[in-house]
Amino acid sequence: MTSLLWHDWCGLVGVALVLVAFFLLQAHKLSGQGYPYQVMNLLGAFGILLSLIFGTFNLPAFLQEMAWFLISVYGIVRGVRARKAATIVP
Repeated sequence: MTSLLWHDWCGLVGVALVLVAFFLLQAHKLSGQGYPYQVMNLLGAFGILLSLIFGTFNLPAFLQEMAWFLISVYGIVRGVRARKAATIVP
């Protein structure tokens, strides 16, 4: 029996986060525009990226997760800017 290394655990937790976030979105328990959904995707993609970088590298999976990570960053930044613009009253 082989033991899972730290990067394997990061990948498993990352996959779980992405899947739970997607399930909660489909179940209407999370908003796609909200921080919890975006952060779960960001951390999930990061965990999977760690498993790919420090474990067995797979270029297609790496590119997908890098895109997932960057899109999550974009969503968070866009949300922060929108909330700041909404609170500024001239």
